[in-house]
Amino acid sequence: MAHDSATTHTSTRFGSGRFRRPAAVAVAALTAAGLLSACSYGSKSEDKSSAAPAAAASGAKLSADTVKIGYFANLTHGTALVGLKEGLFQKELGGTKIKTQIFNAGPTEIEALNAGSIDIGWIGPSPAINGYTKSDGKSLRIIGGSASGGVRLVVNPDRIKSLDELKGKKIATPQLGNTQDVALLNYLATKGYKVDAASGAGDVSVVRTDNKVTPDAYKSGSIDGAWVPEPTASKLISLGAKELLNEKQVWPDGKFVITNIIVSQKFLTAHPDVVEAVLRGSVKTNAWIKANPDQAKAAANAAIKDAAGNALDAAILDPAWKDIEFLDDPLANTLQAEADHAVTAGLLKKPNLAGIYDLAPLNKVLQAQGGTAVADAGLGAK
Repeated sequence: MAHDSATTHTSTRFGSGRFRRPAAVAVAALTAAGLLSACSYGSKSEDKSSAAPAAAASGAKLSADTVKIGYFANLTHGTALVGLKEGLFQKELGGTKIKTQIFNAGPTEIEALNAGSIDIGWIGPSPAINGYTKSDGKSLRIIGGSASGGVRLVVNPDRIKSLDELKGKKIATPQLGNTQDVALLNYLATKGYKVDAASGAGDVSVVRTDNKVTPDAYKSGSIDGAWVPEPTASKLISLGAKELLNEKQVWPDGKFVITNIIVSQKFLTAHPDVVEAVLRGSVKTNAWIKANPDQAKAAANAAIKDAAGNALDAAILDPAWKDIEFLDDPLANTLQAEADHAVTAGLLKKPNLAGIYDLAPLNKVLQAQGGTAVADAGLGAK
């Protein structure tokens, strides 16, 4: 099935601190997981350069001949999918060409950023935190937001009818230590359930299952439900699962970061005009998505088909797209909260995120377009 999510093994750690016991198991599993973002659903198993963007470069070049952009062929990366497909980024970049690369896993995108294979990327919160802390704050900056929401707890209604019936059940997450895994572990901890973070054993069994096989696991009855991103959640619902909890319900104002925009610090310093142009493209893309939701949804699905060879069925695409909010604000306070949740879950000591954001270019773009500046929650670069 084309809807897959590759697990990439790396030697990286989340944070500069050491993981808590059971250390051997936890570190091995977490390094393999790389604390991934919402895993790609609808992309091929290997990272690759994509086809040329729809719009050709024209006009005056900015300070760089080319900007290399990375993203997932995944609905939560809809800003990149739509903006590239519709030529909205290229319009802002003029004669500076876009080269794109599609990824399936957060660690490989971070490695590509560090190696200079990409300059700017769309990525989830956990690998952004991992990449920043692993490099002692030297590799990247988060320069903007992209998406919120798109994560649900869905269950077999014959086995679980309420949140009070989770004890003794098997709930899948995409990977140990990924963004949804941390969210579930934190939720269970706040409800008083005891779960060993490394093994997933406890009052509730947390079963780490790649998104590509979660539907089959559900159909076979080997799991009772799953805390998963879109469109996996909608796929499970199409198989008879019911939504028990939308993750929006556990966040203030129903908002939490699921996708950020990152840039290598080296590229940001050398080519601030290019970074600003990409951010203008992102802001205009998000506005276009809001103004043209059906066209945007179709463009995102067409981009997924270009990347994967298969588009999403309407029964899965429509509810999944509806559950994701595309926005410019990186929701910085929720990034810190997500790191804190990993601490609560027993996965790590609290990482130092000071300096992870540089929102000055984004705020310049927003204010030029009559928008409101966004905050970095005290985690901005000095």
